[in-house]
Amino acid sequence: MEVFPTSSIESRLDVLEPGSYVAVTCSPSKGVEVTLDMVERLAQRGFKVVPHVAARMVRDDAHLREILQRLDDLPIISLFVPGGDAAKPIGKFSCALDLLRAISEFDHKLSEIGVASHPEGHPSISRDVLMKDLLKKQEFSNYLVTQMCFDARVLGGWLREIRDLGVTLPAWIGLPGVADRSTLVKTSLRIGVGDSLRYLKNRGKIAANLLKSKSYRPDELLADLAPYIADPSYNIAGHHIYCFNQVESAEQWRHEFLDALQSQD
Repeated sequence: MEVFPTSSIESRLDVLEPGSYVAVTCSPSKGVEVTLDMVERLAQRGFKVVPHVAARMVRDDAHLREILQRLDDLPIISLFVPGGDAAKPIGKFSCALDLLRAISEFDHKLSEIGVASHPEGHPSISRDVLMKDLLKKQEFSNYLVTQMCFDARVLGGWLREIRDLGVTLPAWIGLPGVADRSTLVKTSLRIGVGDSLRYLKNRGKIAANLLKSKSYRPDELLADLAPYIADPSYNIAGHHIYCFNQVESAEQWRHEFLDALQSQD
């Protein structure tokens, strides 16, 4: 479950089961320190926390050393390294690959490092560059998380492509959770999944969920993903839920979906 740090979100995480995985984003407006403060508090509550440290929010090697030392003092084993949404880097690291290389030069206790991936491309980076960089990032990471996508066929085709290119990292599928329609559409357009939204408009039942109701549920998307999940050649490790801090709705949906699956057994 991915959340972004706000003044109210921590108390609302009580709905999650003890020991749940919680990813905490790194905001260009708040900086990495706010993320680390929240990570520390959540780790003390027993959550398995995955901090995001955006490359563009790290000033220099000294700042990176401070971040890694702070994480070493916590029961944190996994770190997620995106490039970040800041228009300009605050220091020497302009992209995730730069930061990953720097992290590899430091001693730390992290055993898992994840990287972002973009099945539908990126608004400001060419597809060719994204693919080449993902291959390079593989040397410094051991899992990937995909951007949010509504089309299982797009995800499956992209996974097949990267596997054929030699990317073997286990994939966590970025799943849109139950979310308010307007929030979901605005975020989707911002991060570059417009093609997926256009696909939805031509897909009756899913489009009805997103465009006509107040909220979206990913049930049909998960059903469409099932053949890819079942095929070990795609190496799908699990789901990363983008809940837009609507954690209560996302968690309620998750339990309902799992209960429905169990009732079918």
